[in-house]
Amino acid sequence: VSSQRRPSGSAVPSDGLLVVDKPGGWTSHDVVARVRRLAGTRKVGHAGTLDPMATGVLVLGVNRATRLLTYLVGADKEYTATIRLGQTTVTDDAEGEISGAAGAAVVEPEALEAALRGLRGAIEQVPSAVSAIKVDGKRAYARVRGGEDVQLDARPVTIHRFDVLRQRTTTAQDGTVVTDLDVVVGCSSGTYVRALARDLGGALGTGGHLTALRRTHVGPFGLDGAADLAALGEAHERGAPVALLSLTEAARAVFPVRELDEAGARALRYGQRIAASGTGGPVAALSPEGTVVALVEDRGDHARPVLVLDPA
Repeated sequence: VSSQRRPSGSAVPSDGLLVVDKPGGWTSHDVVARVRRLAGTRKVGHAGTLDPMATGVLVLGVNRATRLLTYLVGADKEYTATIRLGQTTVTDDAEGEISGAAGAAVVEPEALEAALRGLRGAIEQVPSAVSAIKVDGKRAYARVRGGEDVQLDARPVTIHRFDVLRQRTTTAQDGTVVTDLDVVVGCSSGTYVRALARDLGGALGTGGHLTALRRTHVGPFGLDGAADLAALGEAHERGAPVALLSLTEAARAVFPVRELDEAGARALRYGQRIAASGTGGPVAALSPEGTVVALVEDRGDHARPVLVLDPA
């Protein structure tokens, strides 16, 4: 019996999304490995890496829902972060050695707003040299750790929001007087928040790096629906299955919805095309019973299934 046709009130679905609040110190792969054990399946993936230092929303796909992750990797993200002005590091975050300490005892509001304004909207961003971007088949961070001088090309990103929530002056461990900014960043996929910290400090002539990062949203998924890994482990020990967002719930959250008649649902289950929907991008096509059958995209006068989630 397909998990998408299971009546309500029955067993927890074995295919679906899991939104986790990643703890600090864990890699994204650590979380995937943990959920594989908890869910009892090897088929678990994530929709966008978080650095070990970072915490917050990590969207995981389990079993058939891993096929939805392709559509979530490119979703907009939102973060809260702390940027330290007055010091630079080799990694653009607090994990790296300090490479400069110009200090920032005073940051003029007008200069700060001008620098922020220059980093909003559509910009060209040079990723941090210690990113996971591959250079000639090898990760940039691996090349940096091997002593190479890595220069990455700028790439287009969009910063929808970059605002300061709080500003304070403090003294760093090395005695440098610095300014810490608590900020909120809304951005397109592929944005490096530590590169924003670096570039903000550069624009102010004093240098900057990231000291804290928390992802609060990936597309429609936020911290309010994120599971705690420790709590998942405790529930597992009691014999409780991992509670997943079903394929239908996930599809409804991510895509526009199109309701089908029986003939349309049957056609899509066999991989056949149906009439066009008139909606751009992938659309979640639902059966008359309300379960997701497929993701469809218009091709001229017809819509073709790009991903069949409930095949015949």
